[in-house]
Amino acid sequence: MAQQPTGINDSKSKNPTTFAAKRKSRRFAMQGIYEWLLTNNPVHEIEARTRAENHMNKTDVVYYHELLTQTIAANESLDEILDPVIDRELEALNVVERAILLLGAYEMRNRLEVPYAIVIDEGIELAKHFGATDSHKYVNGVLDKLARQLRPEEFAAGSAARQAAQESDATDADQN
Repeated sequence: MAQQPTGINDSKSKNPTTFAAKRKSRRFAMQGIYEWLLTNNPVHEIEARTRAENHMNKTDVVYYHELLTQTIAANESLDEILDPVIDRELEALNVVERAILLLGAYEMRNRLEVPYAIVIDEGIELAKHFGATDSHKYVNGVLDKLARQLRPEEFAAGSAARQAAQESDATDADQN
């Protein structure tokens, strides 16, 4: 009789879905999108190579697969929503920035359960790690504009919460 997986430290029976596992998924997906933008290699080859060459046991591989394949599949429609919020032609973007922005646009549009602030923060972190010196500032600005466009209610609620927190901080400072 075959032994049943216990679920404890059994990476074959369980796909980690923690914040850290999703962060790794984004990182691998962004690298795959970057490769695709440079080489136009088939997405299944990029994914197969990434899985073969990396330790992905602490990665949400289901999320990685979705981000990589769906972002590339939807790249034309994602370019259309990015075009009005960038200050140059898409082709003039740094390839790292473009990969990050495509990924961020996909999550912003298709993964509504992920707060827009997380999408922006993750894009900033990817840009700090892989991008040019100040690319994180550009990514931040573009994804912020995209959040206003794609998630106006969520953005307004976040703005109202930030305003209330600032007013509370100012009141606390006045009382001290």
